[in-house]
Amino acid sequence: MDTRLCLSRYPLLVLLCAACALSGTRSPVASAGRSCADTRQVYSEKGYSTGTAPMTQISGEHLRLCPQDYTCCSSQMEETLALQSERDFLKAVEENSQFLLTTFTQRHRRFDEFFRELIDLSEKSMNQMFTKTYGRLFTQNAHVFQELFVELRRYYSGGSVSLSEVLSDFWSRLVERVFSLVNPQYQFSEDYLECVSKHAEQLQPFGDVPRKLRVQVSRAFIAARSLSQALATGRDIVNKATKLTADSECVRGLMRQWYCPLCRGMPSLRPCHSLCLNVMKGCLANQADLDTEWNNFIDALYQVSEKLEGPFNMELASDSISVKVSEAIMHMQENSVSISTKVFQGCGNPRPAPGRSKRSPKESGGNRRPFRTYTPEEKPTTAAGTNLDRLVTELKERLRPMRGFWVSLPHTICNDEKMATDVTNEDRCWNGQTRGRYLPDVTGDGLVSQINNPEVEVDIARPDVRTRQLIMELRVATNKLRHAQSGQDMDFMDSEEGSGSGGGDHGDRYNDDWPGYGPNSPSYNNKPPLNPASNPAKPPRIRERNGSKWKKNNGHGRVRSASSRLSFSLLSLLSLPFVVNVAPMWR
Repeated sequence: MDTRLCLSRYPLLVLLCAACALSGTRSPVASAGRSCADTRQVYSEKGYSTGTAPMTQISGEHLRLCPQDYTCCSSQMEETLALQSERDFLKAVEENSQFLLTTFTQRHRRFDEFFRELIDLSEKSMNQMFTKTYGRLFTQNAHVFQELFVELRRYYSGGSVSLSEVLSDFWSRLVERVFSLVNPQYQFSEDYLECVSKHAEQLQPFGDVPRKLRVQVSRAFIAARSLSQALATGRDIVNKATKLTADSECVRGLMRQWYCPLCRGMPSLRPCHSLCLNVMKGCLANQADLDTEWNNFIDALYQVSEKLEGPFNMELASDSISVKVSEAIMHMQENSVSISTKVFQGCGNPRPAPGRSKRSPKESGGNRRPFRTYTPEEKPTTAAGTNLDRLVTELKERLRPMRGFWVSLPHTICNDEKMATDVTNEDRCWNGQTRGRYLPDVTGDGLVSQINNPEVEVDIARPDVRTRQLIMELRVATNKLRHAQSGQDMDFMDSEEGSGSGGGDHGDRYNDDWPGYGPNSPSYNNKPPLNPASNPAKPPRIRERNGSKWKKNNGHGRVRSASSRLSFSLLSLLSLPFVVNVAPMWR
């Protein structure tokens, strides 16, 4: 049909079609004229000057990060908002990891204060009990016991100290003193007392108490130190892992999801949830690789904390030190005759003390008060205004939600309504280009999975060096915690001493002082009997150390009488009315 004929016959229809066509098409002039008032207001509320902000939308060819459509952002605004997006991201990471940092920091401080006070109370309890019973007789020789607690503190504080050696040295010093006390009518040279202490394991003058105390103290102190150090390690790892610097590709993704809607004049439009996840997983790819070792670390922490409220109880161990020491001395008192006989047979006959004769038990110990065990009322009170069960319960409650933290961090951030839309609102969100559904799939977790991330370009061939270092730190910390679960000591840092404190107790680790692990348990009764005679003699100790506990305390030569070596006598059945004249066997 001729056009002129159409216009003459249907003029109204043609005009209606033309009007509809014009109403559905936005001309460039019309788009450029849209107001940027909302964008300028939001930009100003963030503290930025609106001097470079357009009043109406302009062409976006100058944009480097956002879609180059009509925009309310100048180049300077885009750069400013890109930096703002990085700050928002780092703040979100910091805020969502604050729970971890606070927990590790506070729990470490509380456990550390508690364990240190337990040691202080244990020493104070021993001093009070022994001073009350023996008065000056104990205080004049208190340095023997003080040195034990000095070494225990040094071990807990991270010193390169073997607990087995600390306790062995303590018993060696103690046996020399007590042996002199049960034989006050003799004088003993350094070599003679060296012979006594060297064969203490064979003699077992304190019975089985040293072994029991070594097992109980070692496993408790190893677990306590490992837990305290692991809490400090967790704090440091969280600090390092959350001190991020977003690279340029991450910043591009952050800007596109959070502030490109603002540049398009839609400041209230939030990114789609899946878009946010892809951006976060790309920016936090290296942190997600911490997940496996992090979970192992949290599990090991949980298990050691359970041991501390069970068979490795630090409160019981610290309380038992003074009680078991008194039990040991009582045992030697009750068996002083047979022990002295064996010593005289093995080390030879000692010389009588000058000006002293053999005295009856009444003369030698009539005014002495024997050692005794102590009632529960005399034991130390709970330390630091709390107790171990409460501390462990609180810690375990906080450890549970820490598993999977690093892989769940992108979800935690994107679940915040300020950061992204809800998953049920996927049709009315910013998809990176405009308002609408986000179609790409959400990528997996970790560095390797980002190979197909549509939002953040990640070089999967270049793992972050700092993250790899944190993974190694987690492995080392976990390894130490796992060793502590079996009572073995292994420092976080490599040391020459290795696991010396925990070695040799595998069969005895759960015996004594805990239900199900004591002498009445089936596993205990099936153990082969100890054979003291089969124990090798200890190597001689070096008595001369600069500033050491082995330094001689007198300057009167090698021969010391019992009265000069020890000015107190603790036992009532002390003297032996005979001398065995046999050749020494041990010397």
